Amino acid sequence: MTGVSTMGQAYDQIERLKHVQLKMTSLTTQLTTGKKSQSFSGLGTDVLFSKRARADFKSVETYINNIKKSDTRIDLTLQALKEFRAQAANLQDFIVNFSQESAHQKGDIIYQADDPLTPTIDESLDQIPIGYSTSEPDIDFKSIQSFSTNVFDFMVDLVNRQDGDRYLFGGADSLTKPLETNGIMDAAISTAIVNWKSELSPTNITTEQLIADLTGRSSTGNPDAITDTVVGYSANLSAGNVGDVFVRVDDNSEINYTSLANNQGFRDILVAVSYLKNENLSPMADAYNTPYTHGDMPVADGAPGATVDEMKDNFFAVFNALGQMVNNALDEIDTEIRNLEIARVRLDEAKTAHQSQKALLLNIISDVEDADTTEIAVTLNALQVTLDASYRVTARLQELSLVNFI
Repeated sequence: MTGVSTMGQAYDQIERLKHVQLKMTSLTTQLTTGKKSQSFSGLGTDVLFSKRARADFKSVETYINNIKKSDTRIDLTLQALKEFRAQAANLQDFIVNFSQESAHQKGDIIYQADDPLTPTIDESLDQIPIGYSTSEPDIDFKSIQSFSTNVFDFMVDLVNRQDGDRYLFGGADSLTKPLETNGIMDAAISTAIVNWKSELSPTNITTEQLIADLTGRSSTGNPDAITDTVVGYSANLSAGNVGDVFVRVDDNSEINYTSLANNQGFRDILVAVSYLKNENLSPMADAYNTPYTHGDMPVADGAPGATVDEMKDNFFAVFNALGQMVNNALDEIDTEIRNLEIARVRLDEAKTAHQSQKALLLNIISDVEDADTTEIAVTLNALQVTLDASYRVTARLQELSLVNFI
């Protein structure tokens, strides 16, 4: 008697059910994650497109982050430069409005007295002013010195402005403080002013020499020049050993956005302010005790000269030289600001280009990796119907017997 066996059919049906279940599981995962595969191997021949697009995307992201960080530093640098320039412009206003018609000194004018050694000559009739009865400056002189004193530390703070722990004006040596106010510049300028005023001293210097000391920043040929080291700049800045600051914006391009603390504009403004705030700068003219008699020595030295007019001429020769130095410094700072603004525009252009490239790469990655959820939902529903039908068929087969078969 021949038997009827359904075991082979059952095994075959079970394998079919497993295949449908695996496919349903895969589709469910795709529907949940929105991705065709959870590994690159599941992308088949499209895997190379995906890997290349992702590598390019990561590179673009790195460039964009570099640009954002550099843009922040440039913005902070520009803020400091513009604040510094605003105070320098205020200084320029003080200099322009400082009248050259007066010695800016309180008290009475002291006139040259009659020399008792020349009784036949009446010098007093000439009424030659040689000084004042006090060394106290007037309100205009006090104002320009007070402003210079108050603004100096603020300007130093701007030069030493930081982004986190990095100094904005330190160049590549960004962890070293660019400027230290160690008092050396004040001492050097004090000595220069005293030597300039002390006409009978063996260390006396001329007005031209004082101007050369203040405006020159190289000690070659002038050992008393206010060099970068004297100003207080760091050793690397003073030696010119600080590298520039760049940001790489793509595989082939770098943008320089360097602004150094010892640029000519910063240096000249700091020297001018330090000179104007110096306590030895006033009085402008010699001061004498009263009553004055011929041959009395001044109790306070003014600028060099035998008369008040000569003293004023020498004082304002230096003063005007510093005024010109401030004007030139403002132009230098404007150039620094313009260069940084140009660098920022170039950064913005590079960032815009990278953002467009980033969007394109995202589309490529999406086309390769993302699943069509609508299509998956339809397929998943069809498989569910098929699976339910398969379960019913399998159940019927399991109920078959020889009696039912016959």
